[in-house]
Amino acid sequence: MHITNMMVNPLKPKHLQKVPEVKASVVTLNLEDAIAISRKKEALNNIIAFLKEYNNKGPKVVVRVNPLNEGGKEEIEALNPYNFLAIRVAKVKSLDEIKESLKLINKDKELHISLETKEAFYNIREWRVDSRFTTANLGILDLLNSFELPQSILQLNNPTIDYILSKFLLDCKSVGILPVSFMYQDYNNIEEFKKWCIKEKLMGFTAKACLGPKQVEIANRIFMLNSRDIKKAEEIIQFFEKNSRNGENGVMHPKYGFIDEPIYKDALLMLKYQK
Repeated sequence: MHITNMMVNPLKPKHLQKVPEVKASVVTLNLEDAIAISRKKEALNNIIAFLKEYNNKGPKVVVRVNPLNEGGKEEIEALNPYNFLAIRVAKVKSLDEIKESLKLINKDKELHISLETKEAFYNIREWRVDSRFTTANLGILDLLNSFELPQSILQLNNPTIDYILSKFLLDCKSVGILPVSFMYQDYNNIEEFKKWCIKEKLMGFTAKACLGPKQVEIANRIFMLNSRDIKKAEEIIQFFEKNSRNGENGVMHPKYGFIDEPIYKDALLMLKYQK
């Protein structure tokens, strides 16, 4: 299950200590743009020390490294011996970088990327050359900069933003990559963050990047199915499968109406992202 992905600054020891308690599905330990060049080695050492002790009973851990030619290769080499979910590579611009990343990363780890460049935006459908490339995180502020567009257009119901979100979602889905929607940086603007989460869920997103525990709690509540929806999906699955065994793939349910194969597949899909 990958619903919420919370970014953590490894230069903050208290933040690392609290990782096991975080309610996010995934925690991303960040080595990239939020870390000054002069402190990247310190941040890497903090992450390694954390990974040596982490028992993986809390959220899954991803490490976000720098672009390959800006320290990322060396960071991956240093991190490979440790046990965590994935390496997330920043600012990817080409298929060659994807292939090189897959060679560098140990085979027991996934490859995630930050989709932050116009090259990634237009070409991601051609980049899934290995099943270990599982996830793309939308870095919308860097992406806007790549297009020379101002950050001021990042508003609810802006048509350009709607297009970016829709294309990112469908391109990723078409090749089996999980699309994680962008991190909303106005941390104290809870009402607008809620609106973004509701909008993204209605669009079809199942995962959201979060800046801290407050956002995680809200996103979990919005994106996770409630008990009523889970029960409905389970009942539809059981009803369809029972009737299908008797040779009927389209039957009227007394509570949910006509149930056929498309309705059944949708119920399966709903539960898939909650596991």
